[in-house]
Amino acid sequence: MSTTQSERLRGLLEPLVSAQQLDLEEIEVSRAGRRGVLRVIVDSDEGVELDACAELSRAISQKLDETDAMGEGEYVLEVSSPGADRPLTEHRHYVRATGRLARFHLTGDGSGELVARILAVDEDGLDLEVPGVKGRKPTARRLAFDEIAKARVEIEFNRKDKKEEEA
Repeated sequence: MSTTQSERLRGLLEPLVSAQQLDLEEIEVSRAGRRGVLRVIVDSDEGVELDACAELSRAISQKLDETDAMGEGEYVLEVSSPGADRPLTEHRHYVRATGRLARFHLTGDGSGELVARILAVDEDGLDLEVPGVKGRKPTARRLAFDEIAKARVEIEFNRKDKKEEEA
């Protein structure tokens, strides 16, 4: 997708997404045979319900029909939330991942990998809990944002939900 098309689509869609109290995470235009595919990825602090995606999809479709932003050809519109394997790249991604286990690829002298639970996020970095190994207690660690090359939430199948812990 050209930068100008990307910028135009972002300018066109951002107000619609914001009106739903969602964040526009990504816009991707690709080809699937003769058709174009427009993927719009949205998120919020509370997550995204299926009904919100459907409502936003209708609003985006109507707006795109009113403009020529997608050109004259056929296209498929997909509106969804980010997958579980989305990289953590923005401050808000780390905030939303608080309480979750994440895998960090580190930069510089601390290069390597670290798997830890995100306990708190501030403007400078993260407070983490590194799980203990072989019966040892977990340890606390501070990680600055500039020490992180890449980060991604780890899928936990036996993770206790916050709601379960409060019950």
